[in-house]
Amino acid sequence: MSAIINFSINLESIPKELIIKGKKGSYINLTAFVNDETKFGNNASIVLAQDKEDREAEKPKTYIGNGKVVWVSEDGVTTAEREQDVATPQVAEESGDLPF
Repeated sequence: MSAIINFSINLESIPKELIIKGKKGSYINLTAFVNDETKFGNNASIVLAQDKEDREAEKPKTYIGNGKVVWVSEDGVTTAEREQDVATPQVAEESGDLPF
């Protein structure tokens, strides 16, 4: 259950204040849309991700690129389920028998 989508992104349309500096590089949150219909040979688009407040206020999306689906498996594509974060530290229960 997978697909391959090729995109072209206009880097000039990304507001610098939305770039997130991380430990391993710089990141930007994006949202991709795949449509059944094509326009100019493209059926996918990428926009800057919106938070809940922007979506509820129906603010216009900032389109930064487009693309096309180039391959889909025979099983199609399914909605991804969020995996439990294995890197999340577990809080140990306090006990009175600590060795130090």
